[in-house]
Amino acid sequence: MSTTYRIAPSILSADFARLGEEVRNVIAAGADWIHFDVMDNHYVPNLTIGPMVCAALKPHAGTAPIDVHLMVQPVDALAQAFADAGADCISFHPDASTHVHRSVQAIKARGCKAGLVFNPATPLDVLDWMIDDIDLILIMSVNPGFGGQGFIDSALRKIEQARSRIDACGRDIRLEVDGGIKPDNIARVAAAGADTFVAGSAIFGKPDYKGVIDSMRRALG
Repeated sequence: MSTTYRIAPSILSADFARLGEEVRNVIAAGADWIHFDVMDNHYVPNLTIGPMVCAALKPHAGTAPIDVHLMVQPVDALAQAFADAGADCISFHPDASTHVHRSVQAIKARGCKAGLVFNPATPLDVLDWMIDDIDLILIMSVNPGFGGQGFIDSALRKIEQARSRIDACGRDIRLEVDGGIKPDNIARVAAAGADTFVAGSAIFGKPDYKGVIDSMRRALG
């Protein structure tokens, strides 16, 4: 089966004074998803954007799915607010939810896809119980909280382990990686088993969004 790769630019690195325009530009440049990093200054040491921004950007995203990554604790109320704001997929960190299964069920009940996110030092054990209920696994290849960090190589082993679990269960689950993804390492990340790639400063920090996305696709080959 041939893999369909997805490039998901993270608006955390966009120009916040021109967010709607940035979203339109990056989609015109070939982005597949819009990745939305939500930080609460509690679960992670930073504060970013909330559901109102998601609702405001939804018309600018067109048909591109809005991929919300919640770095928040607690999870459920904000997950519901983002579902109401137009999110297509909502992922959260299992250690931020008291009842992971209930949080996933609540997201799916709102008509959204649900994902689980794993920090660099977090084991994948919860997938033993949750893999049949989720649509996406997001492996963090940096510590969450800030953009522009370097890729942590041990994430490659975790991507391989997540891929083998997905293959074993036989379900259509996206395997997304977030942190330090660039044209010069995206092929290694894909070789480990990832099919969806979050890139922030690698795209939004550059003058030619299409040039970067095209170079990523060439590397994925």
